[in-house]
Amino acid sequence: MWTAPRYAAQDPAQEAELIRRNPFALVVSTVDGVPVATHAPVLPGEEGTLVGHMARANPQWRSFESSPDVLVVFSGPHGYVSPTVYGTDPAVPTWDYAAVHVTGRVELIDDALEVVERTVAAAESLRSPSWEPTPASRERFRALLPGVVAFRVRVRTQQSVFKLSQDIDAERYARVRASAAADNPRLAELMGRS
Repeated sequence: MWTAPRYAAQDPAQEAELIRRNPFALVVSTVDGVPVATHAPVLPGEEGTLVGHMARANPQWRSFESSPDVLVVFSGPHGYVSPTVYGTDPAVPTWDYAAVHVTGRVELIDDALEVVERTVAAAESLRSPSWEPTPASRERFRALLPGVVAFRVRVRTQQSVFKLSQDIDAERYARVRASAAADNPRLAELMGRS
């Protein structure tokens, strides 16, 4: 991923937080030299890894052994910035956004139940009230497991871009953030943390 140095994350914690809050990633690999991609829940695993799962019916996972190099893309909040927001002329539009790209080697793992349960726990941690699986729900998970494939990505590289109008003056930045707060609260929140 290309990014201007001024848009790189100021702190690795920014990247970790973006991944935590946006775990529905795009997993890209190659099958017979052709790029293929699947949207899948992917979350941080043990140190230097990510874990995720996808449907067993999806043929992409079958290529992981022969083509283990993958790209995992996490997209954060994004939004169009209209020149009308700046209150100045001349002005041009832009797009504010945040993303993290991770490359690594993927491997299949046996414990799909643990990965699914960790995915549910991570997603529920972002909700209030959160849901706690009952014994009956856990049995339902177990019944669905034959249709699920779990994987681990051993992270090789991680790059990010947090392009959030940081290259404009404070007055225009305040206008952009206020506009985002009205139309795109998640983007405004991210701008406030950066």
